[in-house]
Amino acid sequence: MNTNILTTRQAEELHKAIIAYLTANNLSNTASALRSELNLGEDVFDPATAKKYEGLLEKKWTSVVRLQKKIMDLESRNSTLQSELENSTPTSRQNKDPVAWLPKSPARHTLQSHRNPITCVAFHPVFSSLASGSEDQTIKIWDWELGELERTIKGHTKAVLDVDFGGPRGNTLLASCSSDLTIKLWDPSDDYKNIRTLPGHDHSVSAVRFIPSGVAGGTGNLLVSASRDKTLRIWDVSTGYCVKTLRGHAEWVRDVCPSIDGRFILSTSDDYTGRLWDVSIPNPEPKTTLIGHEHVVLCCAIAPAAAYPHLAAMAGIKKPPATSAVEFMATGSRDKTIRLWDARGTCIKILVGHDNWVRGLVFHPGGKYLLSVADDYTLRCWDLTQEGRCVKTIGDAHGHFVQCIRWAPSIIKDIPAVNGEGANGESNGTPRKAAGAAGAGGEAQIRCVIATGSVDLNVRIFAN
Repeated sequence: MNTNILTTRQAEELHKAIIAYLTANNLSNTASALRSELNLGEDVFDPATAKKYEGLLEKKWTSVVRLQKKIMDLESRNSTLQSELENSTPTSRQNKDPVAWLPKSPARHTLQSHRNPITCVAFHPVFSSLASGSEDQTIKIWDWELGELERTIKGHTKAVLDVDFGGPRGNTLLASCSSDLTIKLWDPSDDYKNIRTLPGHDHSVSAVRFIPSGVAGGTGNLLVSASRDKTLRIWDVSTGYCVKTLRGHAEWVRDVCPSIDGRFILSTSDDYTGRLWDVSIPNPEPKTTLIGHEHVVLCCAIAPAAAYPHLAAMAGIKKPPATSAVEFMATGSRDKTIRLWDARGTCIKILVGHDNWVRGLVFHPGGKYLLSVADDYTLRCWDLTQEGRCVKTIGDAHGHFVQCIRWAPSIIKDIPAVNGEGANGESNGTPRKAAGAAGAGGEAQIRCVIATGSVDLNVRIFAN
């Protein structure tokens, strides 16, 4: 018997197990023949010892079969994962196609520290900092790449309702607004010191956004706020003065989104409408009113130029419109729907799928998708090349209502990105180049990073 594979000890154990197996199965002649050949007499291998070895051979045999099956399962799983890896888009593989990237579960990081529901999130235009605001009256600054808390900012005396990064070129600021009726400006380069407080609204300030300086040589000093006092206000952050007040909504103004060139502002309200304002004129008035929602309109986004061809096709327009900064818009409502609109205020599509209030919207910078979050705990991806079909649902995005979503601003190559433009592309996921604003040869590189915040007290980072 060739026992080269086995050690002497292993061979002896095997022989004893075979003899025990033969004896237990009443094959005594074969057993004694084997005993004599191996010189294992009754004195060396008595019945009591043989009893110990009973069943050993069967046990080893079945475990080998089981292990073989396990190995085959693992090999097949390994090859599945290998093929998934080859088709995925991690950073190391140069993001095969960021234009097609969509978030997937599980999130890369779950950021925990807030003690009450999270109401808002915003990305720094350059660094890997993320701000989150909460009903616990604080703002927290996180490193979204590392998933770590950097600092907690205190100053507001009631719930923080919105945050945004932006401001003058080369001097990024953080703006926040609150139910305490104020807007506060913080300086990230000076330990987030509170450098200014803007009073003026007569009720909760629900949204705040820096207005991009655009192509007209603007300063990037303007900020727009939306309030429960039914107005929108435009502020000069360098002086702290309110330079314009926009009246027109009949109820609480919930959300605001400036266009990439800083000329237009889209707002939504409890009066069931959205309004598009031309703020480049001395006395802004609604240019277009979006009528159709059957409940409070909670959120809005302006489509990036990259989405125009898909939205134009949906609207039945043969040739995509010229690159005005606002050709198409999206609004989300408590009526559980998302509506897509053209610049004239015509609803071109109603996206149905969420089972509860729609809380946040962001266009994919690549232009192909619209992403939404809602009180049904989900994040949904709508494909604008397929008539707005819902092509992906992250059902476990959070364990409670999802209140906000932001897309990390694109990195602008060859142009200093530390300015309002970079920061505000992110309010609707628009790379600055998209609307022709980056005429100076800058190239927008899409960052595949999304942040969401929820009543479950978690901020989640979805990234490739």
